Amino acid sequence: MATNKKEAFDTAEVTLADFAKALAHPARVAILKTLAERSTCVCGELVDVLPLAQATVSQHLKELKKADLIKGEIDGAKSCYCINWEVFGLMIGEFNHLFAGLQRPPESSECC
Repeated sequence: MATNKKEAFDTAEVTLADFAKALAHPARVAILKTLAERSTCVCGELVDVLPLAQATVSQHLKELKKADLIKGEIDGAKSCYCINWEVFGLMIGEFNHLFAGLQRPPESSECC
């Protein structure tokens, strides 16, 4: 049986991986884009703009909420959602920190 090895990594790596997991489906990216385009909470309109069933949209919303990237009540078509901008900013910072720290080796280095 596989064991969870998250505790072997530092908090920043785990946090970044959790954010990446939350974004790891095009429907979740589309949901975040839709919420960002509207400056208010979106109530029940997500199913109308996505090519997915209500139950599927609800599952994706649940994952985004689990990562704390969105706020709101998830309870069918009458639910309202908005981006949690504070956590969204944290996510951006974590990704920027990762990308800034990844440097391409000099051209002379040997690699496959």
